[in-house]
Amino acid sequence: MDLPVLGNSAARRVFLAAHGLSDRPGGAGHGADLARLIDGLGFVQVDSVNTVARAHDLILWSRQTAYRPEALRDLNDRDRATFEHWTHDAAILPVAFFPQWRLRFARDRVRLSARWKEWHGPAFHGEIDTVLRHITDHGAVQSAEIGEKRAEKSTGWWDWHPSKTALEYLWRAGDLAITRREGFRKFYDLTERVIPAEQLNAHIPEDRIIDWACRGALDRLGFATSGELAAFWALITPVEARAWVEAALKRGEVAQAMVAGADGASRRVVIWPETLARAADLAAPAPRVRVLSPFDPALRDRKRAERLFGFAYRIEIFVPAPQRRYGYYVFPLLEGDRMLGRIDMSADRQSATLVIRALWPEAGIRWGHGRQARLEAELDRLLPLAGCDRVLFVNEWLKT
Repeated sequence: MDLPVLGNSAARRVFLAAHGLSDRPGGAGHGADLARLIDGLGFVQVDSVNTVARAHDLILWSRQTAYRPEALRDLNDRDRATFEHWTHDAAILPVAFFPQWRLRFARDRVRLSARWKEWHGPAFHGEIDTVLRHITDHGAVQSAEIGEKRAEKSTGWWDWHPSKTALEYLWRAGDLAITRREGFRKFYDLTERVIPAEQLNAHIPEDRIIDWACRGALDRLGFATSGELAAFWALITPVEARAWVEAALKRGEVAQAMVAGADGASRRVVIWPETLARAADLAAPAPRVRVLSPFDPALRDRKRAERLFGFAYRIEIFVPAPQRRYGYYVFPLLEGDRMLGRIDMSADRQSATLVIRALWPEAGIRWGHGRQARLEAELDRLLPLAGCDRVLFVNEWLKT
């Protein structure tokens, strides 16, 4: 049976609309308005790199330009409308999702107990009760306040002392929660002191969590393979997602379609029938230029971004400087439904200057006066978030 085909342009519109990147950025950027944005995205990845703004702040700002970092701190640390845990990486999630995350806690408790024993050594198991007792008696702590000895052998990124490992393990297993961050330092407390009682005491059967995860992922992706549904939250397994898709197809709840990539090749996906029906009527995204975070949810799956937009992106932090094609941490540029290129910039906060070192347009992109004006308008909007008050383009910043 021939499947309906979603052309590349329509697929981009569906995908960008699902990621909140179609309309002009608006909204208050704080309180309930910000909470709705995070719920719509599903989660916001947290990252420490702050060359212009931290990843989570830039992700939220790109959709609500009134947003400022203190709004997320208020939402998370004071209002408890969100909590921090793990998807594919550290992330901020709506607190309403906490009951579903019990599945993640249970699976991480088993998986990390064995894996971290190999990575960090077995000593952290003996620190678990000590760390829990300390936090119970003395309240929230950061890792520097727990334990004195580092790992006996250097393990690079994983050079944690046993107490730090125990602290992270208890967080991943759900016994502890992040109560706040100061700078970028996490403070851990007992979960029951952080998560509101309504979510803390709610329990959901595993089969309903799997169903919730697949439905929520499809809502937020627009269309997907079963593997992409599993990877969205990193909460369920590919086998569980595949079984859900097969059952949903038999029930007629989802449809299959072929989605055309930027190169003309098509791949089979599942899609809500109503999404497929209205795809042709979706308006084109606003034509403004947008600066995106390298960890923006629309680009997190690099292979999907390349298939859909023809945009091959990677962060070159670990590439030796002579071998880098671009700067080590460059920001993707989106205009309408196409990727314009990538921009290398940083905030010199001592001089309050946003310094533009380089911009590489994608193949086929002409950089005329109109596009330059749209870029400068976006950079001007970015200044308050970056803590700057002017933009400086260095000599020969525009690359061919």
